Amino acid sequence: MVTSAPPAAQSLDDRSAIDNFLAERLAAHVGVLALEIGERNIRHPQQLARAAAYIEATWASQGYKVKSQEYTAEGVVVRNLEVEIKGARHPERIIIIGAHYDSVAGSPGANDNGSGVAVLLELSRRFRAITPEKTVRFVAFVNEEPPFFLSRRMGSRIYAARARRNNEQIGAMLSLETIGYYSDMPGSQRYPFPLRFFYPDRANFIGFVANFRSRKLLNRVADCFERNSAFPAERVAAPFWLTGIGWSDHWSFWREGYPAIMVTDTAFFRYDHYHLASDTPDRLAYEKMAEVADGLYRTIAELGGNGSGRQCLTAE
Repeated sequence: MVTSAPPAAQSLDDRSAIDNFLAERLAAHVGVLALEIGERNIRHPQQLARAAAYIEATWASQGYKVKSQEYTAEGVVVRNLEVEIKGARHPERIIIIGAHYDSVAGSPGANDNGSGVAVLLELSRRFRAITPEKTVRFVAFVNEEPPFFLSRRMGSRIYAARARRNNEQIGAMLSLETIGYYSDMPGSQRYPFPLRFFYPDRANFIGFVANFRSRKLLNRVADCFERNSAFPAERVAAPFWLTGIGWSDHWSFWREGYPAIMVTDTAFFRYDHYHLASDTPDRLAYEKMAEVADGLYRTIAELGGNGSGRQCLTAE
């Protein structure tokens, strides 16, 4: 469990200090998940349980009460994990930040999706310092990878279906998916046809991705991020059937009629180690991840209404 504190001589209002501190913590989280635990999925249930325990212990150390949603998949008891900060003015309005903690068979999953989980854990840590107007919920999903991918036994599908049954007012869901690889090399970024005609060829940006129904949320989140961070960002709203557009936990929320987007480095469109044994922690750019994480923190704080008077309008 990562327990280090920021240097006493640095202010957390100093963005460079924040980024340096975050980079170290992000690297430590990814190291635990991808090196100490390694491949974690239904075929390796002990490692999957260890990953869940690590997330649970980290959240408990941050002062959260962790909720667990258990279900059985292929004879194995698995669980989604959740913590939240209740909104001070509109607790019934919910913003969900989620990432899946399992890895694909044969891969230690540093980028997919150790990077997303690491950012999730650092966002929740920083949110302990503010009181949002709306409820902000952090969720670690199980079973995103095959054989559960885009199925009813996918962890986020189980979670989103329960939310709909309970009539939860989820106004925004952000799925953190494969978020740690960046390159300034020309030609390092690829796209499905026809997107390559409209977007840059350098893999140095963070992507915000939605289907057409979530376009309003997409633009609001991307606008917030661009106002709060100098890190390059691109956005796209496209049909759900276009390769990669719906390939993560946001898909489950689309199925239930909730607005949701994916935050991603675009995975296999730039990362040659996607779903391979070579998806190891040394491949990731932690300083860039830290810049993204800091921008997301400031963006989500505005989405939730942090009492500062600045707030992005979210879909209600």
